[in-house]
Amino acid sequence: MTGRHLQIVVCAAGPAPDVTTLINTAHQRSWTTAVTATPHAMDFIDIPAIEKLTGAPVRSDYQKSPGIRRSLPAADALVIAPATYNSINKIALGLADNYAMTTIAELIGRHIPTVIVPFVNTALATRLPYRRAVTSLRDEGIHVVLGPEHGWEPHPPGGGNDRRSDFPWTTAFEVATRHAV
Repeated sequence: MTGRHLQIVVCAAGPAPDVTTLINTAHQRSWTTAVTATPHAMDFIDIPAIEKLTGAPVRSDYQKSPGIRRSLPAADALVIAPATYNSINKIALGLADNYAMTTIAELIGRHIPTVIVPFVNTALATRLPYRRAVTSLRDEGIHVVLGPEHGWEPHPPGGGNDRRSDFPWTTAFEVATRHAV
């Protein structure tokens, strides 16, 4: 597959600084990439390094210049990773309270194949709102990389740093490419 575009949305969680792994994986397979970050994720990532790799600005806010039209790139797939407890619940409810969430809502509404990789602890993962959110997202056709079939599970509270190096960036890309039309 060549000439494909992967839109990436990064949330503020431990593995966020390693999003370049996903970018490089996509580029090695001839996909272009662009990154949108939640407002808090901007403090987690190396913006200049990402912009150099992608050739595109990291977006985190709405257009500030009136009269200049900026639209989402034509995406073949969307990966949201790492996805926080808060973001997963917002996505499931359709909340679009920042640019990243609006981007996600629109791309899902366009039926772009979407992959979400949660980075949550076991205490949060046991909460009913989270479990309902994951079920709702899967019912909508969104691919949530979570569970034994993906080899990815929530981590113990306070154990996120120990799981950062195991984050399934490559799995996220592989799932996205399988579902891209």
